[in-house]
Amino acid sequence: MKGVILCGGKGSRLYPLTYSNNKHLLPVYDKPMVYYPIKTLVDAGIKDILIVFSNHMEGFIKTLKNGEDFGLDSLSYAYQEGDGGIADALSKAKAFVGEDKCAVVLGDNLIFDDISSAVKEFETFGGAMIFTKSVSDPERFGVVEYDPVGDGVKDIIEKPEVAPSNDAVIGLYFYDTTVFDRISELSPSERDELEVTDLNRKYLEDEALSVKKIHGTWIDCGTPESLYKASRLMFEEQNVNLTV
Repeated sequence: MKGVILCGGKGSRLYPLTYSNNKHLLPVYDKPMVYYPIKTLVDAGIKDILIVFSNHMEGFIKTLKNGEDFGLDSLSYAYQEGDGGIADALSKAKAFVGEDKCAVVLGDNLIFDDISSAVKEFETFGGAMIFTKSVSDPERFGVVEYDPVGDGVKDIIEKPEVAPSNDAVIGLYFYDTTVFDRISELSPSERDELEVTDLNRKYLEDEALSVKKIHGTWIDCGTPESLYKASRLMFEEQNVNLTV
């Protein structure tokens, strides 16, 4: 599998921190944010990674260089123009992924769980695999609605008024080689973006979507509050015996 980390967008919820810097290069305690999704993929055995960005390319190259510091076999870069959405950003990885399958991580999602078994399982699975985390406020996220008969997925609902479950879809997705054809069939949403939820529904319609729950920590660092929470967590984990 190839790895794709999506680092586009303006990071407007983090203004003014992101006026002159890409959100994914901001520090989470003592490391740039993008280090964490790279580690998630590397720990799962994925050593060929593409970074998709929409601004501050020089910062990524200076920070990540050619990927050798992370034990990568290759580190590539691709440009997304504008704010076309997650599925649009993924479309920029078509040449990089080629005939392989891909693991896609949003660059502001910190996922502290071992996904190596899921990678091995997906190697023999065609379709898409999405990952969820049980949360106390599912109305803020895309949420999985399960089929009442059996254990399959009935739908994925974005920010529901009444959530059908507590399982929020996180920024980690596995896709087979049909993903780019499916993206080409998408229409822009009301936000004028190609939505990842619509992409996942394409797989769901073909009964080719599976769901995995993660049990470790997941943090979306898209706001000042969550960025602080992530930094505090990393500080506490690395300084458990330190008295402040």
